[in-house]
Amino acid sequence: MPNLENLGLYFAVYVNTVIDGDHLKKNILNYMPKLNKLTYNICSIIYLNNKTYLPSIEHIQSTLTNLGDSQIIASVDYFPKQKTGQCHIYSHPYTLRCYNRITNNFPGGLFEYVQEISLFDERPFEHDFFIQISQSFPFLKKLSLTNETQQKMKQHEESNNENENLPIIKFLHLTQFDLLDIHNDYIAQFLMDTKTCLPIDLRLSRVNVGKANAKQKNS
Repeated sequence: MPNLENLGLYFAVYVNTVIDGDHLKKNILNYMPKLNKLTYNICSIIYLNNKTYLPSIEHIQSTLTNLGDSQIIASVDYFPKQKTGQCHIYSHPYTLRCYNRITNNFPGGLFEYVQEISLFDERPFEHDFFIQISQSFPFLKKLSLTNETQQKMKQHEESNNENENLPIIKFLHLTQFDLLDIHNDYIAQFLMDTKTCLPIDLRLSRVNVGKANAKQKNS
């Protein structure tokens, strides 16, 4: 290990504190004096309590500035229902095949190597978000979606007859689409041809209606 020159770190893990540049230096990089190239894609997931706050994006990026010449991308999310937080850091350009746990804080960009992604958030995914996803991942083959929160913009669009004017979401290379715990709005979002264009040989699997739908029906 001390003679290692290239290192790639790719993982998601439940931890007590965010894995940032200081953590990497102290626990890994200080033991690799010959390292000259580091690429990473690390997602820290933390159980929150009333006194737990995640560090700011600016602070996280400042700890990573001396870890190489790559561009540093960082995002921070809170999930109150799950009582968890998430810090995602990765070096850019991004050359991995997968990109998981994308939220509404997705920074955008072009990811030509990525063929598989997962989307998760407790805030609603709106039409514009899916437009951005389709443009950022032009060669996407597998997509999984988890979101139990009702879309907010849907009712506004329907009441103002804006559906016909919305740009169509296109996933031209998609072969598998997993709808996990979702609100009914996302079924309509993807299965209405006025909103989304999907391949005819798409494999659609594991359609589970989220708890939010049951609560809405009983209210």
